Amino acid sequence: MKAQSPQGGRIINNGSISAHSPRPHTIAYSATKHAVTGITRSIALDGRAFNIACGQIDIGNAATSLTERMNRGVLQADGRLAPEARMDVAHVANAVVHMASLPLEANVLNMTIMASAMPFVGRG
Repeated sequence: MKAQSPQGGRIINNGSISAHSPRPHTIAYSATKHAVTGITRSIALDGRAFNIACGQIDIGNAATSLTERMNRGVLQADGRLAPEARMDVAHVANAVVHMASLPLEANVLNMTIMASAMPFVGRG
């Protein structure tokens, strides 16, 4: 993006709400998502001189094969297993399209999209 003419472009990184509120026993995953946030902010700063915008989307409980187990229950901070709400993955795609469609003079630095009823706010 720096070398092309004209310079510029947009990078959208895939973060996670686990960087803000981790699940039990997810130290490696949470650490990598903290790293994504640092990388996103560094690129957003360093990319300014080259017309490169960088943002991050933090996703919570999109309905994919990876989250199917949430219907049966996942470990909560208090030690119990509980089912969690999931959202249609199309909502995530729409959010990414929105971020990508902005002109380079505007940037969504960080967006959180999650199933409304999932236990994120107040987790623990």
